[in-house]
Amino acid sequence: MEQVNTPIKDLIPDFLEYLEIEKALSEETQKNYHRALKRFITWLEENDIENLKPHELTPEHIWKYRVYLSRYKSDQTDDKLKKSSQYFYLVVLRTLLNFFAQRDIDCIPAEKIELPKTSDERKVKFLNLDQVKKLLQAPDTNNKTGLRNRAILETLFSTGMRVAELVSLNREQLNIKPETEDLEISIVGKGDRPRTVYFSERCIKWLRKYLETRDDDSEALFRRYKGPKDASLRLTPRSIENIVKKYVKKAGLPSFTTPHTLRHSFATDLLAQGVDLRVVQEFLGHKNVATTQIYTHVTNKKLRDVHKKYHSGDDLEE
Repeated sequence: MEQVNTPIKDLIPDFLEYLEIEKALSEETQKNYHRALKRFITWLEENDIENLKPHELTPEHIWKYRVYLSRYKSDQTDDKLKKSSQYFYLVVLRTLLNFFAQRDIDCIPAEKIELPKTSDERKVKFLNLDQVKKLLQAPDTNNKTGLRNRAILETLFSTGMRVAELVSLNREQLNIKPETEDLEISIVGKGDRPRTVYFSERCIKWLRKYLETRDDDSEALFRRYKGPKDASLRLTPRSIENIVKKYVKKAGLPSFTTPHTLRHSFATDLLAQGVDLRVVQEFLGHKNVATTQIYTHVTNKKLRDVHKKYHSGDDLEE
């Protein structure tokens, strides 16, 4: 079938393969892209243009789709789409157009899709050290589940790992001995990029206590204790999210707190201690330092405070 005469909706499978093979995006990211494109296809269908071909897509179509996203409301909650969600849907559409261009499929340039401003939405939400301490101390460590959950929270904050990276850890990767005080291991993160992560002495202490309770054969570092016996014992990302949510509520912390908030808190704490942005980039496994720059709210405030303290101009007063 000649691609130039193929409707956009029928080219989606090829695009998803492109994301997997050439862009090397994670499975979860591919799902998010697919979900975003389903919304675009739904909009095409609602406007009776579901067979629209790439070369037939016009700036007017793009504008109407943007209006649709801006006015869209969820059937379940009646909430409008956040600016960040609208931004993502348009980024995905731009990526699709770039894919068409790469495959020599005639279409409008991706740059014709202007992205909305999301400065307010992009502000990083993080916990201060007192709040982190409350969260870490929330689990009841008098039982094996509580010990596991304390070890999970400690690992998230100590390493700055993403949830998907955390759940993929195996016991054999950690060689924790009674005398072990510091530990570093190599992991493969987002985009198949390898990096080194570091475990603090406190984190190692709780991992050691947790591992002493393990008497099973599962290779997973963090295992579940409930559920079907014939399924994998490895905790899932959703399980980790629920664990964090449980202790956030128990500790009375902000409801926005998720496992990724601990990653933000990890990065924010490093920057507050004066660590260079590019070093933090390495810790987080960001491909581009521009991604790490979302944390500059910390360095900006620090610079402002230093300027105010040491360069106020008070000595020039007559």
